[in-house]
This record gives sequence, C-alpha cells and structure tokens, in this order.
Amino acid sequence: MGADLPAVIFDLDGTLIDSALDLQILVNRLLARTGRAALDLPSIVRMIGDGTTALVERAFRAGGGPGLSPPELETFVTRFIEDYERKPVRWTRSYPGVKQTLELLRSRGHRLAVCTNKLERLACTILRDLDLERFFDAVIGGDAVGARKPDPASLFETVRRLGRDIGSGVVMVGDSAADAGAARAAGVPVVLVGYGYSRTPLASLSPNALIAEFAALPDALEILARDVASNTRDGSARTDSPPARASAFKGA
Repeated sequence: MGADLPAVIFDLDGTLIDSALDLQILVNRLLARTGRAALDLPSIVRMIGDGTTALVERAFRAGGGPGLSPPELETFVTRFIEDYERKPVRWTRSYPGVKQTLELLRSRGHRLAVCTNKLERLACTILRDLDLERFFDAVIGGDAVGARKPDPASLFETVRRLGRDIGSGVVMVGDSAADAGAARAAGVPVVLVGYGYSRTPLASLSPNALIAEFAALPDALEILARDVASNTRDGSARTDSPPARASAFKGA
C-alpha cells in the first residue's frame, strides 16, 4: 500500500504546530533569571527553527546585557530543556486542518514522518499530547544524527527509518529556509507553508509549491506527482522547478 506514492516528511514547529507562545514563556523565564528584558511574541517567532541552542543564544543576545560564554550557554540550554520537558504542551496547538489532512493522506496510502530540529524526545511527547503521533511512521529530531537542517543528514535518516530510498518518492513539507535547504541538498521536492516562522521570503527559496493553508497539501502533492511524471516522460525530471500553480495555492 502506498508503494507508488511519495513519502511525505514534515517539519514540526511552524508547519504542523504553533508552539511560539510556549517557547516565548520559557525563553522569558530564562531571561528574567538574569535581569534581561522580556521578548515579545514576534521577536520569538523570528528566532524559531534552528534548534534549542540557537533559540536561547538569540534570545539572550536580543534581551541585552553581556553575551553568554559557551559554558553559560550550555547551562541555560539545559535549564530551558528541563523546563520544557516538565510540560511541553501548554498553549501549543496544531494548525487548522492538520489532523484532517494527515488523516486523508494516510487513507490514500502515503507514508508520513516528521523531521525537526527540535529534540527528538520533545517532538515525540508533543506529537503524542496533541494526538498527532498516530499519523507518523517515523519521528527524527535534531539530535538524532548530530546535524540539523539545512544539513540533509536528518532528512536522509528519516527516509532510512521509513524504509525508503531517497529516489523512490519523497516530498519535504516545511516553513523555512532550513527545510528548503535540506530538501534541495537531498534532491527532493519541497512544499512550503505560508503561515509559519520563516525569516526569509518564501518565494525567494524557490519551493516546488507554496500553500497558504495546510488543507491545500493533498492538491499540491497531486500536482507535483503529475509534474514529476511529465518530466520523467520528457527525460528531464527536476526538483528545482518553479512553484506549482493551482487554485489551492494562494501566493503564500
């Protein structure tokens, strides 16, 4: 079942879930311990996507005061993770249409996985608490292979855990330059969502498709499949084609 369908690999934060408010609470709790100014939600959103260490380092830099030495940064990252693990889902929610769309994709036979820069154990806990874990055949965190997106190593590991070959049909779905970069480096198509945490204009990342809402994903996958089939017949299969165009795509 689904052997001729692409496996669909998803980013987590900014793609499947909106975790920004929980991350803001945790970051500001750390900043308060050293007398630094609290950060507003838009500031936190611009820091998300490259893993916990990058988030904490950016937050302390933005909060003012002296920079953190490597041992200090490691200490605050540990505190952040410990606090996060106590209750990872307070205000975090899945985006509209996520559960229904994942259900549809599973019913059609797609194999689904998550490839995130978040710690794997935290990702698994959040997916379980939000009743999303049941949709996925594999969950890979940023700590799984010692490299984070845009390095493609975690994407390759995700494909391996799915029992697939990278050339046998894989699509990456994400919201950022890290996701697009990992997909390009791995040689697979990428669909970007327009509602996430990207610090880069999405069109400049040249995705294969831009979607304004998660529910548009099944149509995007069908269009990509037709494009790949057409290019294969022409002997010119590509993963760097211009964004797909259809009524489902609203210029995200």
